[in-house]
Amino acid sequence: MKILHQVAVKQILTETSKQALIEQFSNKKKLLEQECDQLYFEYKKVEKSSKQLATQFLKEIDKRREKAKLVEFQLQQVHTLPIGSELKEKDVEAIVEVNVGDNWNALMKESAIVIKDGIVDQIRLR
Repeated sequence: MKILHQVAVKQILTETSKQALIEQFSNKKKLLEQECDQLYFEYKKVEKSSKQLATQFLKEIDKRREKAKLVEFQLQQVHTLPIGSELKEKDVEAIVEVNVGDNWNALMKESAIVIKDGIVDQIRLR
C-alpha cells in the first residue's frame, strides 16, 4: 500500500542564499509599504463621504503594517543567522510504500530534502 507522508524541505544558508533572502524580504517590505501608501491615498479620498469604507481602508492598512513588521523581523533574523544554518522552507508530500511487517515508527520518522544554492544536497530518509 502507498501512503502520502510529509517531507521537510530545508535550505542551507550560504552567502548567495542569504543575499537572496535579504533581497526577497526587502522587496516584500517595500511592496507592503507601497500598498499602505496607496491605501492611505484612497482612504483620504473617501474619508468624508463614507465612514464605513474609510474604516475598511484603515483595517487594510493595519493588516499590511502588521505584515511589514513581520517581514522586518524576518529580515533581522536572516542578518543574525550564521552561514551553514538550516532553514525550513516548506513541506512537500512524498509517496511511501507500506507493507505488512514494516516498522511504523521508522516509516513515520521525519525525512528531509536539504537544498544548497538551489541544488539538492542531501536526502535524509528515516
